[in-house]
Amino acid sequence: MSLNSNIPSGPIESKWSTHKFNSSLVNPANKRKFSVIIVGTGLAGASAAATLSELGYNISVFCYQDSPRRAHSIAAQGGINAAKNYQNDGDSVYRLFYDTVKGGDFRSREANVHRLAELSVNIIDQCAAQGVPFAREYGGYLANRSFGGAQVSRTFYARGQTGQQLLLGAYSALMKEVENGSVKMHPRTEMLDVVVIDGKARGIIVRNLETGEIESHLADAVILASGGYGNVFYLSTNAMGCNVTAAWKAHKKGAFFANPCYTQIHPTCIPVHGDFQSKLTLMSESLRNDGRVWVPKSGDDKRHPNEIPEEERDYYLERKYPSFGNLVPRDLASRNAKYMCDEGRGVGSTKLAVYLDFAASIKRLGRDAIEARYGNLFEMYERITDSNPYTEPMRIFPAVHYTMGGLWVDYNLMSNLPGLFVLGEANFSDHGSNRLGASALMQGLCDGYFVIPYTLGNYLANTKLKSTTTDDEAFKYAENEQNQKIKKMLNIKGEKTVDEFHRELGLLVWDKCGMSRSEQGLSEALGKIPKIREEFWNNVKIPGNDNELNQTLERAGRVADFLEFGELMCRDALERRESCGGHFREESQTPEGEALRDDENFSHVSAWEHTGEGKPEVLHKEDLVFENVKLSQRSYK
Repeated sequence: MSLNSNIPSGPIESKWSTHKFNSSLVNPANKRKFSVIIVGTGLAGASAAATLSELGYNISVFCYQDSPRRAHSIAAQGGINAAKNYQNDGDSVYRLFYDTVKGGDFRSREANVHRLAELSVNIIDQCAAQGVPFAREYGGYLANRSFGGAQVSRTFYARGQTGQQLLLGAYSALMKEVENGSVKMHPRTEMLDVVVIDGKARGIIVRNLETGEIESHLADAVILASGGYGNVFYLSTNAMGCNVTAAWKAHKKGAFFANPCYTQIHPTCIPVHGDFQSKLTLMSESLRNDGRVWVPKSGDDKRHPNEIPEEERDYYLERKYPSFGNLVPRDLASRNAKYMCDEGRGVGSTKLAVYLDFAASIKRLGRDAIEARYGNLFEMYERITDSNPYTEPMRIFPAVHYTMGGLWVDYNLMSNLPGLFVLGEANFSDHGSNRLGASALMQGLCDGYFVIPYTLGNYLANTKLKSTTTDDEAFKYAENEQNQKIKKMLNIKGEKTVDEFHRELGLLVWDKCGMSRSEQGLSEALGKIPKIREEFWNNVKIPGNDNELNQTLERAGRVADFLEFGELMCRDALERRESCGGHFREESQTPEGEALRDDENFSHVSAWEHTGEGKPEVLHKEDLVFENVKLSQRSYK
């Protein structure tokens, strides 16, 4: 099957404006005739729901949290990119476009990335108008700071809680529409399946997490904005509830899964401190603006960091990458921290950490200035570690954070399954093999506020949909299928907990498909994951019933999907015999230890097709064409 990305013709600067003009419209009166389901209430889902409702569509929104305000977008701390060039330091739409393509190691689709850069300037105006309290300069202008992978300051921020403030803006817009009756909100409801009728996505099957009831919901189109799959690793910076289920169920109904091996390791996280830790805590990348990363030159140095003199410290990022220093992209910062620890120069009790030191910035700017920028982050760090970063360096180590892979979508953000649109982190489209910091919030709001209103309308205006109800056989079959799966899990009555299986899977994929991958390690993982999955279906312990609140049952369903998805992730990593961005194959590196791409054989998107239970996935390829950015070996030196 050929993948048609539906990229408009013409110069890249005018593709989006031309495409909008050529798209069919739905007139205001007819919009009221269409219903749309949105799964997820993060920035992408909430902004899409509010915008589409204001346009006149009938919207139903689903989230598994008790409030849409609890979506994981609140965890993004550092900022949101936009090519406003307020600092007059050389930024532009084209530079943001270029930095994003280069930062993703030339594995993203040019047209989608340029549209993202174009629309970034609108996002800031939209959010400021909503009352988002962006930091401001003394004269009242919106402030900017720099982030990894860029030499300009283009990141807008609200201290260290930017995601939360942006989500409150989108949430307010969403709840206004809920209050008006234009949006029907379904909290504590988890999507379990997509229903396909006549080859088009027409609804979803959900479980009410409080009563256990299985329900069907019909619509003219379905939008997934359900986030990423980082929790396949068990330990990650994601909230414990984040999962792959919505995307994976859509994949099993025909939607291709693209680049599942592209996972991002964030360089500044609080290190693991115990065998039974359940999640990791992110320290914003914005800290690398004023913090300097270093390790002792000697691995045997046992002194307190404040007692180690400057000449005995290795500021390794500044040494290796003098142009970007501590602001290299996340994949480079993470990999180099691993190298330092592999050399035996890690710090802390586990030796799996490096220092992030603010002493020089506090001396230069004063404590008050640092506290104004990062005070809530410093407070969080001290509460967790009982160490004061104002007086001694933070200890940090890389951790799984974001996923660049996701369901395949075309330029319209529609999957290969007609009627199924995918927004934000749930799709693959904008970040290549490594996302630049402060670009996740940008993509989520761009997709929801400014892209989907046009592309959804174009689909509905040009598609003839069968008149049907939830009594259709497709809905009944899907409901029965989910009921049978739940009963099967409850009837196992094994001896191992769900978390034991999740932890075993997570440690395996982190070891074999984490910061570095090898053919041998990936082959080992592909041999072990089916055995873990088989044991799960024979020995998992799930107490309680299906007709009540049962959080163990919730987690079991998500882990069951991780046990299937994890195998595809490792297979994709094995098939991609090159290094690029966050995908680092040990067999493919430069003499200096940098990622070595193979553009001749792997300049493509890997899109996997589900062909049935127990059958191997089929690989499809979308060739990536670079007409505006010249392919080159990334250099941040």
